[in-house]
Amino acid sequence: MASLLRRALPRSSTAGPELAIMVAVGIAVIAAWEFLPPLFDVPKYIIPTFSDCVNEFFRMVRYEELGKNFMSTMVTSIIGFILGSLLGAAFGYLLGLSKLWERVLSPYILALQIAPKVAFAPLFIMWFGYNALPKLLVTVLIVFFPILVNVLQSMKTVDHDLINLARVYNMSRLKIFWKIEFPSSMPSLFAGLRIGATLAVIGVTVGELVGGNTGLGFLITYGEGQANTAMVFNAIGLLTVIGMVLYFGVAAIEKRVLHYLDRDDH
Repeated sequence: MASLLRRALPRSSTAGPELAIMVAVGIAVIAAWEFLPPLFDVPKYIIPTFSDCVNEFFRMVRYEELGKNFMSTMVTSIIGFILGSLLGAAFGYLLGLSKLWERVLSPYILALQIAPKVAFAPLFIMWFGYNALPKLLVTVLIVFFPILVNVLQSMKTVDHDLINLARVYNMSRLKIFWKIEFPSSMPSLFAGLRIGATLAVIGVTVGELVGGNTGLGFLITYGEGQANTAMVFNAIGLLTVIGMVLYFGVAAIEKRVLHYLDRDDH
């Protein structure tokens, strides 16, 4: 996680003080979390203290198969993110290469995009049962659209003068795509991937909340039924960790792939 942060975050002469401030803010938040609820007589079933969550975390590891549930959510998030990204990018490029098919399919794509994706979770469960497939499909569906839209929009903004110049030199359509359109779309593609990385965790969680029997979303539902707020807090925190790992992983890859772009690191 630390290496991902170092790669994703910009380097500058102020990195040291900024890191110190970040750590100080984190410590202040944890201290407030630990001491303020008891100070104001807030019940633990409303806001558990930080130490309560830590104790509950170790209990979950021992009795609630936390490691298994964490890995289930993380693996499904990664697979759903990869599949949704590949499908979104592929459809974005294909529609960007054909104005005819873009006009024909745009109303249907728009309708599917407007439809709330979380509402598909119960439908997928009725179709495929209580297993990992429904939450995977919800994840793919949620990740798919931001990447599709970003890629399609980037294909529309490619410099047409460069394309016309390539045609003058008798470059094939495929070569124009690989040499001009694809490289020009990379910044927008990675912007969509960063968005999709955070949405992937939402998709998995929705599937687990609606009908999962494993995963962190299942633990949230189980903790709610037991009035175990600390369990819910821990599950939410671990979901945030998965989302951050995906996001900073994409950002690190983006920084390596798009190293040629001028970036203001100050």
